[in-house]
Amino acid sequence: MPLDVDQYLTEGCGRCNLGGTPNCKVHSWTKELHLLRQIVLSSGLKEEVKWGVPTYTLNGKNVLIIAAFKDYCSINFFKGSLLKDPERILERPGENTQFSRSLKFKSVSEITELDQTIREYLFESIEVEKAGIEPEKKDKPQMMIPEELQMKLDEDPGFKEAFESLTPGRQRGYLLHFTQAKQSKTRLARIEKCIPKILMGKGLQEPI
Repeated sequence: MPLDVDQYLTEGCGRCNLGGTPNCKVHSWTKELHLLRQIVLSSGLKEEVKWGVPTYTLNGKNVLIIAAFKDYCSINFFKGSLLKDPERILERPGENTQFSRSLKFKSVSEITELDQTIREYLFESIEVEKAGIEPEKKDKPQMMIPEELQMKLDEDPGFKEAFESLTPGRQRGYLLHFTQAKQSKTRLARIEKCIPKILMGKGLQEPI
């Protein structure tokens, strides 16, 4: 993984085998990422690299990250749910996301047009962190274990122990992945493919 943001911008996050190659998604958004970085740095936040991506902190607390994806690049606010968002441009990164919110961009012109708004959101996110405000955590509903997974757990005590030893977040990630498949054979195929990772105590997105 990159040691600093300059290395991230030239080589990528290093979380897949495309890092350091022309196919790395970071290279699709080089100009946009440089501009977002410039805007964020003007806020006075400390620049670091965490999870392989540019992360900006205040007094050791994570405030936001900048990231590149296949179809867009973004600023992701860790406590975005607390921002007022008068322009209604913040988005949930995922349907199960509670607190973080993203600003997504597909061009330099989009960033330029929203320059002042981005800075206002940055200022508000810093004020939220300075005030020590925390989002109210909602209890996540207990997820159902799909029949195909329960069958595997029942027939293999070692696998059952490995799955139950995973952190709640890792368990939830796998359960979401399995239950999103509509057909039983697809759910079973996903489970079979993930068994090695589960036995190693790794999460869905972690490399073996």
